[in-house]
Amino acid sequence: MVVLIIAKDLVETASNYFTNGIILKSLKEFITVVLHKEGKKNYSFLDSYRLIALENTLAKVLEKHIANIMLKVAEEYKLLF
Repeated sequence: MVVLIIAKDLVETASNYFTNGIILKSLKEFITVVLHKEGKKNYSFLDSYRLIALENTLAKVLEKHIANIMLKVAEEYKLLF
């Protein structure tokens, strides 16, 4: 039941943002983590490191939801070949 309450609030909040054309700054931000690759002999080279971008989880959920809506509309109106 808690999931349904959270989902309902999330949908209402997201709808409000999209209706008003608001994109929260926090949804556009991400954190980049630098990890060193195991087994490299020389860590002075850039290829000795791996960059991992951590996106905002809420932004990912909203993007997926919007993509699903767009896919349904495209299929309904036969816009996909």
